[in-house]
Amino acid sequence: QVQLVESGGGLVQAGGSLRLSCAASGRTFSRYTMGWFRQAPGKEREFVTAINWSGSSTYYTNSVKGRFTISRDNAKNTVYLQMNSLKPEDTAVYYCAAALSTTYVSKPESYDYWGQGTQVTVSS
Repeated sequence: QVQLVESGGGLVQAGGSLRLSCAASGRTFSRYTMGWFRQAPGKEREFVTAINWSGSSTYYTNSVKGRFTISRDNAKNTVYLQMNSLKPEDTAVYYCAAALSTTYVSKPESYDYWGQGTQVTVSS
């Protein structure tokens, strides 16, 4: 069992930055691929980024490439999402998730555990 708790969301102006954190419980954190998804009102949950167990491989959806960076610290059981050059269309609830399978990292159904989400609002 893995419990995930996100933090770091908030209100920021367009062009600003935020860093989200996701703290995981349990001693098996390093076994999991970690992902970030987001869901805007009235829209489906969408993939943002993922990182493999060692941090050697990262994956990004096209709309955030060059602006967002995912990283992890296995010693701290934490995954981070650094978000720069934020845009109003980045406004959403951001969720972190953990997956043992790494076959389809962009699909929500690949993930075994989810956090409760943190709100990110970008004003224009």
